Amino acid sequence: MYYFCNNSTRLAYHQNCKRVIFFILMTNKPAYTIAAQIELLKSRGMLFKNEANGHHFLSNISYYRLKGYWWDMQNDLTNHTFNIGTYFEDIIDRYNFDRHLRLILFDAIERIEISLRSKMIYHLSIAYGPLWYLDTALFDSASIYSQTLIDLNKEFSRSQETFIKDHKQRFPNQDADAWKIIEVASMGTLSKLYKNLRHQLPEKSVIAKEMGLNLHSELSSWSEAITYVRNIVAHHSRLWSRSMVKRPIEKIVNPKGAWFSSALLPVQSKKPFLIISCMVYLCNEVTPNHQIKNKLLQLINNNPTTPIYKLGFLNNWRNHAIWA
Repeated sequence: MYYFCNNSTRLAYHQNCKRVIFFILMTNKPAYTIAAQIELLKSRGMLFKNEANGHHFLSNISYYRLKGYWWDMQNDLTNHTFNIGTYFEDIIDRYNFDRHLRLILFDAIERIEISLRSKMIYHLSIAYGPLWYLDTALFDSASIYSQTLIDLNKEFSRSQETFIKDHKQRFPNQDADAWKIIEVASMGTLSKLYKNLRHQLPEKSVIAKEMGLNLHSELSSWSEAITYVRNIVAHHSRLWSRSMVKRPIEKIVNPKGAWFSSALLPVQSKKPFLIISCMVYLCNEVTPNHQIKNKLLQLINNNPTTPIYKLGFLNNWRNHAIWA
């Protein structure tokens, strides 16, 4: 049995011999200068084509941010030694690929988010009036609705949009029309509002169909997954080799547009490949002349040595209709 006394000392109690043993756990490490970081990497087998460039990159991109891009290039995860022939410049190539990928996806997410917001405002306002978001009868879960409404009002309060400031000045303490307050809702709040709408509402299905999907459950699943990616992208976090916590439904009913020609492998579903494909599909429906797919293909073609299988793009990915 073990007892933790503080951050650096562990108390161990051995029940059989009734001994109490103290020993120190080193929970913190000393800070390393950039030069020391480079020497540490070199001692573990990493090679540098140009150490001066290495110093520049480590001065502007933290060691631990880059660590996520070299993790799989280690041959010993305990001693953190690298595979033979591992170059720092290859890590930077991966980092830059991931950065450009996130920029392209942010463009896709913007198109999808604005389309979903517009359709929710239009169809639900026409059917149920300008304050439909306050009608609890339109929603399934009271507890989810209550928290979502709190989030929505916080986003409204924080907004610096001119039309929101105008509303607060002209109509103090008066609930805003849906086309005002939903316009400043985050993708996460939109996703929660849509998912919690009663399944029997015909408008919920109409919105899904206009987004290219036949079931509202499919759109709910996809919007949740895209919200998850949006949060990663918005915080400049790593998509590279990440396993997705939120995974969208893969098997959709009678897809309106090009989709997968066959079932995906598990690794393709858990890596970004599936969610990225969902974004391309939705963009095909809401902005038919978009260049998202072309930009993704160009990025991949311009980086032939980048191991994109780390993102779930396996050897047969171009054979699927969505990517053909």
